[in-house]
Amino acid sequence: MTKNMGSLDKALRLIAAAVLVALALTGSITGTFAVVAYVVAAIFVVTSLVSVCPAYLPFGISTRS
Repeated sequence: MTKNMGSLDKALRLIAAAVLVALALTGSITGTFAVVAYVVAAIFVVTSLVSVCPAYLPFGISTRS
C-alpha cells in the first residue's frame, strides 16, 4: 500500500491513542466505552506505525507532503 499519512497526522493519532488508553486505565470511561477506546487506540497506533490509513484510500486523501 502507498503511504498516505504525514508526520503531524501520525503524531496526533499517537497522542489520541495515549489519551484514550489513559482514560480507560484511570476508570474515567468504563464498560463498553472502555473496550471501544482500546480498540480505537490500537487502530490509531497501528495506522501510525505503518503510515497508512485505510479510510483515506477510497477518497484519495493524503496528508503526506
